[in-house]
Amino acid sequence: MSKKTFSEQDIEILSKNKYVKNVSEKSITYTNEFKIHFIAEYNNKKLPRNIFEEAGFDINIIGLKRIKCASSRWRTAYKENGVLGLDDTRRKNSGRPRQRELTKDELIAKQNAEIEYLKAEVELLKKLELHERQVRKGKLVAAKAFTLIERITKDSKFNSLVSHLCSIAGVSCSGYYRFLNNKSIKIKQANIDLSVRDNILKAFNYKGYKKGSRSIKMLLENEFGITYNRKRIQRIMRKYNIVCPIRKANPYRRMAKATKEHRVVPNLLNRNFKQEVAGKVLLTDITYLPYGNNQMAYLSTIKDASTNEILAHNLSNNITLDIAIDTIHKLMNNTKFKLHKDAFIHSDQG
Repeated sequence: MSKKTFSEQDIEILSKNKYVKNVSEKSITYTNEFKIHFIAEYNNKKLPRNIFEEAGFDINIIGLKRIKCASSRWRTAYKENGVLGLDDTRRKNSGRPRQRELTKDELIAKQNAEIEYLKAEVELLKKLELHERQVRKGKLVAAKAFTLIERITKDSKFNSLVSHLCSIAGVSCSGYYRFLNNKSIKIKQANIDLSVRDNILKAFNYKGYKKGSRSIKMLLENEFGITYNRKRIQRIMRKYNIVCPIRKANPYRRMAKATKEHRVVPNLLNRNFKQEVAGKVLLTDITYLPYGNNQMAYLSTIKDASTNEILAHNLSNNITLDIAIDTIHKLMNNTKFKLHKDAFIHSDQG
């Protein structure tokens, strides 16, 4: 054992460390949690000095010799008796190994401690099983394992078993403590995300039809005066499963592409719309007319390019080939209007 003694200032500094159970002028008692944490980190090839430093201990205060003695004592106890051996490496913190046999009461206390360890282990394994096996098999994210461990260790009986439970779940103790430290930050971020989600849903459902991230971004800026980065909008939509349905392909358009229709028709007009001859150049197109509760009508028209007169029109609730053909039939049945002998109809081939 190191003969280095602690000053009053050293004792005050060491007492503030969460891994210190008790400290006096000549000795320091560590919590079982730190001992288990030390063994786990040592098995991960970390040096004892680095483990103590990462746990917030000042090496100059503790001394390397004391660290070396504690490391050797804990590793020996763990090798002989496992996790339970770390509870009994020194008698009354004096550093002397226990020579006598345990009394009946001490034996019962030791068995009870072992039972508590096993209970905690079984409870965690049950919860992990509910979530499709252990973390190391890739079925459960580490954050979920940390949440399960936190729930178990809320019980005062299990609050010293963090390292043991982390080892069972296949996650690191340092990651678990980072998870606890960042929990308040994550809760705050989650609340912010909920607020952003509500704004996105306003734009998403605006005017009764669903929109994608680009439309939502523009709508938020123009209608609500809210500016979000598009990547942020996409992240929130993924997080809360806000999905914009993809419009189904028009079967008539698909058929036209497959049969190469409209692709071989030459552009006879070549944007020469005004030829000053009535009834020669006819233009046709279909217009979408939203109405009522998310309803849509379709208007097909034929217009004289020279006079801008609508020669025929047809209104329908369905956008099928019939809407265009019926408009042509109406034009041909219009006896009040006479077509030019070279008349032709020009469309956008849509």
